[in-house]
Amino acid sequence: MARAHGARAQMALAFETAYGTPPASGYRLMPFARTTLGSEQPLLNSELLGYGRDPLAPIKDAVTADGEVVVPIDVEAFGFWLKAAFGDPNTTGTDPYTHEFQSGSWTLPSMAIEFAMPEVPRFAMYAGCVLDQLSWQMNRSGLLTATARLIAQGEAVAATTAAGTPTALGLQRFGHFNGVVKRNGVSLGNVVSAEITYANGLDRIETIRNDGRIEGADPGMAALTGRIEVRFADSALVTQAIDGTPCELEFAWSLGANASFTFTAHAVYLPVPRIEIPGPQGIQATFDWQAAKASSPARMCTAVLVNTVTGY
Repeated sequence: MARAHGARAQMALAFETAYGTPPASGYRLMPFARTTLGSEQPLLNSELLGYGRDPLAPIKDAVTADGEVVVPIDVEAFGFWLKAAFGDPNTTGTDPYTHEFQSGSWTLPSMAIEFAMPEVPRFAMYAGCVLDQLSWQMNRSGLLTATARLIAQGEAVAATTAAGTPTALGLQRFGHFNGVVKRNGVSLGNVVSAEITYANGLDRIETIRNDGRIEGADPGMAALTGRIEVRFADSALVTQAIDGTPCELEFAWSLGANASFTFTAHAVYLPVPRIEIPGPQGIQATFDWQAAKASSPARMCTAVLVNTVTGY
């Protein structure tokens, strides 16, 4: 008897033309580390009396399909997650191509994602997947991954794949060693770690349907937040926090002229932190920052991915 193993699992992804309708072709084989994306339908206990101490049969409730996917921040495949977060990019250049993703779009694309467990076999297709949140961390070492939080319309399980034979992408990962943090265009020193979280603030459209699924997931107010932890060496960041003025923070990774990823928050506001002395070791300060729409450019953030992919 075959048993499912994560080592044999595969993820195929394609963007939908119509929300909730998986396309017949055009799927890409996507790298991922783990996932919690799934569908569940809870049971409601019977509240009726007069039938004795033993309860009556429960009733099915509405379907909820959501979860997270942990993916590598790489040169090619990560562009699909950036498109899901921000919408279609502006692509320029010729080999390498520069894909610029901008915040503020009123419409977001939906995706069809299939997870395959061929041993069982079980092929779970999640239609109407919209990206609610994309987050990642910067450290000195370790694997560089991002977490994509998704809201799906529903799940369809079959014994055969509906994605056909997905097209494989080249895998070239960025690493923490390739990263740099800049403030107003100048490298920011003494940074111990950093976190970035972009949220689309999705609003589930929970209408009455005979299948229990949602009608859609519309984008609400976006939010860009994060955290930087620095060794306390000067008062530049504290002074900015006290003054209440914004700065531009740039988080960048590069593998050469043909492969780079740059994420820029154009107007970042810093809180005034508590400077603690925990003991004889070095003193650190943590800034839980928030970004807002800048006056120039007139948006909150920009993500630029340089690679040899013609377009997303």
